[in-house]
Amino acid sequence: MIDPLFWLGLSLLLVATSLTAVLVAAIPALQELARAARSAEKLFDTLSRELPPTLEAIRVTGLEITDLTDDVSEGIKSASQVAKQVDQSLDNARIQAQNLQVGTRSIFVGAKAAWRNFTRQKPTRRNSDRLPSNEQPPLTLREREMLRQENRRIKTELYRTHEGYNDAANWESNFDDED
Repeated sequence: MIDPLFWLGLSLLLVATSLTAVLVAAIPALQELARAARSAEKLFDTLSRELPPTLEAIRVTGLEITDLTDDVSEGIKSASQVAKQVDQSLDNARIQAQNLQVGTRSIFVGAKAAWRNFTRQKPTRRNSDRLPSNEQPPLTLREREMLRQENRRIKTELYRTHEGYNDAANWESNFDDED
């Protein structure tokens, strides 16, 4: 019935036909694969040429950014020091202005006191009772004590009681009252 050689030949023919069909179908795919391999080779070549300088530029940019950050930090520190110095200078100027104000007020108070002293009435002296010092007889102890008590009374009358240290303590209000 069936001859085994026939089946062997038929099998070989079908295998050959199948291989031919596979090769015919694989040729365009292999050509596309070869084209993709050439494109990949070009890409890798371009990357090998362009990537190192780009990476170097990125590294240099990173270093420059670090340097700029350091410079900005130093600038901020310097600006804060300048701000502190300006603050101290303003404090010193404020203190000097206060000292000048106190000094100016003191001058006005002194001038006011001098004017009061200059314009006040002077007590009359009793020159007729006194002898020149070389013609006066020496005083006794009792006479000296009496003179001391008179001098004390006269001196207290000379000074006005409302013009004392309290007047100098309230110099600001007195100064403002006269304006």
